Formats: sequence, structure tokens, C-alpha cells
Amino acid sequence: MVLVDTNVLLDIATRDVKWFDWSIAQLIPLINAREAAINPIIYAELAPLYLNARELDLNLVPPGNFRRLQLPYSAGFPASRAFQAYRKAGGQRTSPLPDFFIGAHAEAEGLKLLTRDSARYRTYFPRVKLICP
Repeated sequence: MVLVDTNVLLDIATRDVKWFDWSIAQLIPLINAREAAINPIIYAELAPLYLNARELDLNLVPPGNFRRLQLPYSAGFPASRAFQAYRKAGGQRTSPLPDFFIGAHAEAEGLKLLTRDSARYRTYFPRVKLICP
């Protein structure tokens, strides 16, 4: 199972000039194998692009082919620890970033993560196997 990071889905939804081709090429085989997954945080990060939840559901590429995983309670502690390490290293954001919950989810459940933003995941979740450029 592969958790698909929001940035990959945004690349596709917005037809990003730089990243669309890479993102779609990585995602299609996962969808065909029924290995693509999202969680509530990824879903929430996509929501601002759409008028309502129905429109978002219809625009997940293609509809119905993402496993919708619940964020496990066990992801909370590693997300907090990663965030603390980020702040100690000089990170400026003062509220937990969604990436820390996404990384902790992948780590807690042994999921691979499809992302093009690998630096933070490699730094704070080194055990997560990444699919990245």
C-alpha cells in the first residue's frame, strides 16, 4: 500500500507544468494495482480546490480508486516527536504540520509514501520508504 502525498495529487489536479507528468506516471500504476491510498489529512489538504466534498470525491483521479485510510492513533506520538525535532532544528512553523502526521501515518503502518517533497520525510521519518524524484 502506498500513501499518496497531497503534493502529487495537487500536481495532477492543477496540471502543474513542472510536475504533472512525473506525478501522473507514478500514480497510474498504483491506481491500477489498487495500492494508492489517502488519509483524512491528505483529503483535507485537497479540499480547498473544490466547492464541496462531492466535487472533491468525483475529482480524485479516478473516482473510487483510492483506499481511504484512517489516521491511526499510534501516529500521534511520532508526529509530535518529529515536530519537536523540526522546531529544535530551527523550523519556523508553530503548529504541527500535516506532513508530520502523513509521515507518522506511513511509518506507523509500514506504508510507502509517494511524494515529491522528500527532504522532510527523509529527515524526520527515515524508516519510511519513499517514492520520489
